[in-house]
Amino acid sequence: MPKSISREELLQRITIDPNICFGKPCIRGHRIWVSLVLDLLASGATAQEILQEYPGLEEEDILACIAYGAEMTRERHLLAG
Repeated sequence: MPKSISREELLQRITIDPNICFGKPCIRGHRIWVSLVLDLLASGATAQEILQEYPGLEEEDILACIAYGAEMTRERHLLAG
């Protein structure tokens, strides 16, 4: 389990660069989209499974993706179909 890390510190692990991955939010230093990690988690993958599949990631990177997803929903509402 990672040490306690603030939301701001987690969000610093996410980068958006228009020249990398079409400007999609990625984990800093990787070309792994935040949405990919969130989709994997939503499909039932565990953090450990994701870390095994992408050995360059750290547990804090997965938490950063979750924090980013939460941040993006603070002022936006997604209507269920």
